[in-house]
Amino acid sequence: MAGNSGRPNRRTSNKKGATVGSGGKRRRALEGKGPTPPAEMRKGHAKQRAAQARAKRAATAPKRGGGAGRGGRSTSELVVGRNPVVEALREGVPANALYVQQFIDSDDRVREALRLASDRGGVRLVEAPRPELDRMTNHLNHQGLVLQVPPYEYAHPDDLSAAAHDRGEDPLIVALDGVTDPRNLGAVVRSVSAFGGHGVVVPERRAAGMTAGAWKTSAGTAARTPVARAANLTRTLEAYQKAGLMVVGLAADGEVELGEVAALDGPVVIVVGSEGKGLSRLVGETCDVRARIPMPGGAESLNAGVAAGVVLYEVFRRRS
Repeated sequence: MAGNSGRPNRRTSNKKGATVGSGGKRRRALEGKGPTPPAEMRKGHAKQRAAQARAKRAATAPKRGGGAGRGGRSTSELVVGRNPVVEALREGVPANALYVQQFIDSDDRVREALRLASDRGGVRLVEAPRPELDRMTNHLNHQGLVLQVPPYEYAHPDDLSAAAHDRGEDPLIVALDGVTDPRNLGAVVRSVSAFGGHGVVVPERRAAGMTAGAWKTSAGTAARTPVARAANLTRTLEAYQKAGLMVVGLAADGEVELGEVAALDGPVVIVVGSEGKGLSRLVGETCDVRARIPMPGGAESLNAGVAAGVVLYEVFRRRS
């Protein structure tokens, strides 16, 4: 008879819904939660907390690659926008990839960028959708062109003086103290190259690095003039002094005028501060002598690039 089934708990009514043996594949289907996520993605799991801590440390740690040079590496840089990309390629800024937006509206700048990248060699041409370029540039106005600049290989401060001795020359080095404008750094690199210097030293922190802007201002001379990075500028200057170099700092209130500094004839480090603050206290106290550049025209100060150029020319004039 109906209702006297030999199978226990068997539903015999005609009501809609899941029934025994249906697996829930009816109106009120049972939905699974999918595969179990890995421990790193489970909220509150110990492995998730450890992964978050590692990510936080990576985000706040100094970004340095594993370059062969003892001075370390900077991070990769992106040059964004049609005019900046074309100017960087014209000035010989190192690059390893040019990203071009798919279906881009081509103009003279796009065509020139493609030509320059192709002619140079070693620059990958990558076609990418706009959302990918937006993600890469953090939604900057890239105009469909993004140039990837590889990490700069910094030298070690000792390498600069060693290279001078290997060439049988007295070291001529420029150290920058508190100079944060990459264009000033590029101008100093250009002057050092023009007047036979052996390199530039910059601090690791609170200082300009060899960005695409510095490369452009150097007008290609950064390819043959090394830039070294110092963990502590004061200690680096003291190490130079122990190696027999005189340290001459430029200061508006210097004790002597530049023309009276005899140390310029021999192995020397020229220390240039920022235009606004000048030399920091510890660096100023470390210098063997602080010199001022006479300015009869009444200007209160010179930017780092111009000041370094004046001193380097004076050194060149004496040595030649």
